[in-house]
Amino acid sequence: MILRIRLIHLLIFFSVSLLTGLERDSWSQWRGEKGDGHAPEGKYPIEWSEDKNILWKALLPGRGHSSPVYQGDHAWVTTAVETPASDKERDSRIKESKFPGAAGLHYLSKVDLFALQIDLQSGELLQEIKVFTVNQPQAIHRLNSYASPSPILEKNLLYVHFGAFGTACIHTKTSSVIWRNQEKRLWIHHENGPGSTPVCFADLLIFHLDGTDQQSVVALKKKTGEVAWQTKRSGELRENPQTQKAYATPIIASTVDGPILISTGADWVYGYEPSSGKELWKINYGILGFSNVAKPVLYQDLFIISTGFMKGELHAYRLLGHQMPSLVWKLIKGAPKKPSPIVVKDRLYVVNDGGVLTSMEVRTGKEVWRSRIEGEYSASPTLAGELLYFSNQSGLTTVIRPSNSLEIISENQLRAGGHMASFAPYKEGFLIRTDHAIYRIGTLSSK
Repeated sequence: MILRIRLIHLLIFFSVSLLTGLERDSWSQWRGEKGDGHAPEGKYPIEWSEDKNILWKALLPGRGHSSPVYQGDHAWVTTAVETPASDKERDSRIKESKFPGAAGLHYLSKVDLFALQIDLQSGELLQEIKVFTVNQPQAIHRLNSYASPSPILEKNLLYVHFGAFGTACIHTKTSSVIWRNQEKRLWIHHENGPGSTPVCFADLLIFHLDGTDQQSVVALKKKTGEVAWQTKRSGELRENPQTQKAYATPIIASTVDGPILISTGADWVYGYEPSSGKELWKINYGILGFSNVAKPVLYQDLFIISTGFMKGELHAYRLLGHQMPSLVWKLIKGAPKKPSPIVVKDRLYVVNDGGVLTSMEVRTGKEVWRSRIEGEYSASPTLAGELLYFSNQSGLTTVIRPSNSLEIISENQLRAGGHMASFAPYKEGFLIRTDHAIYRIGTLSSK
């Protein structure tokens, strides 16, 4: 009996050690393996600048906001090489558009969409794989890019998604594109460009397609790229097409009744069976909510969502298997529209787009403190080395210690373009992607 117990302890030890090793050697999706923004344990840098604690900086072709992913010593991002529309072409397309804000959008004659591979030891750009070329693509919001959804890595396969412009699978060892999907039934009008990042479940790649014209959740077969299921959103929406779109990323939760895909769209949060796409339930926000960007977060039996634009609220629900969840609390002031929340122990931290930072009790929604940090925010925060990292759109990262009041440890400024992507922790340092560059932050000891 004693020998059996010891063997069980050894098995648990080696399983945990293996998992920790895998986490340290990979950051396979946006916000990490669990989708929560938590870095592996370690001591991470708290100070950097353009000339301090930069192991390398690499300029990237094109422009993009996708967050880096990596396995071993190779990272991947997506990018869009843009061919601007002529003044005549732009004016013609604005005139044809029914959107009142069409004149403020970003118009191209052509866009080439790439997957980029980067050597993490040197910063050398190893591969530029052209995946799609799109002529006269939809115009996008000037704050967005054509390469905003983040890729996903699984073993030697890279999944890249560009919204309605297409999805593909690349073999990372051979650089070959295994499949592409640009089916017409997956075409939507994003209005502001693509934003939703996919998630993997078993043999499926799942993503949102919430446009101004139609809204659905889609699963592709990872082996072939064929559509496994497509479920139309069933919630009644407002008449204005501008309030029907969304850009959020789903998350998969485990329940006593099996896994559930938690998915935010315009005006509603849905629960789906991820294997089939069957709708299990839906809940109306009770307020106007659209253009959602933030990814839901999980804490024990709770899930927490942002309702998006206009006013924006944070809602926490208790999962009850596959049954209708119950509302636990709401945050009606200071909720984020783009940055995702982050959980640290029994606290929830949320920075809204304008820099209002709120600490709350995650189970009750009770506010612990509220303050402001500098700048406007799109990137989601990261927990690393027991500290929180918040990066604003101008490249300033504010590092705080989670506590009963705002405790700023440092502020660190980078200059290379807009900062919309989230961090990828790597070897007790960070990969930081901006519009046109990627940095490896760290000290010589972390190399």
